[in-house]
Amino acid sequence: QVQLLESGGGLVQSWGSLRLSCEVSGSDSRPNVVGWFRQAPGGGRDLVAHITTSGGTNYADSVKGRFTISRDGAKNTVLLQMNSLKPEDTAVYYCNLQQFGTHYWGKGTLVTVSS
Repeated sequence: QVQLLESGGGLVQSWGSLRLSCEVSGSDSRPNVVGWFRQAPGGGRDLVAHITTSGGTNYADSVKGRFTISRDGAKNTVLLQMNSLKPEDTAVYYCNLQQFGTHYWGKGTLVTVSS
């Protein structure tokens, strides 16, 4: 059973930085895509960034140049480094693992950016 555990959220001022971590357990060695999504109050759940098993990445336009997603294979962890944070980045951030059409979700971590 795949389980995802997010950590690293919190309160930060505008232009500050946070690093989110997603610890993946129970997955096998088959190819997968791990992504970070976010959901602001009253909004939908939108893709922020994802990374494939081979290291390919994709970012939402709104975070390009500010956020970086990476994998730490030894620790089975996916990181999201968030720099130059803006109030509009405030949301609950969810880790997602997709493998052969099956999606797994973490419970989310709250990021609040004050102006």
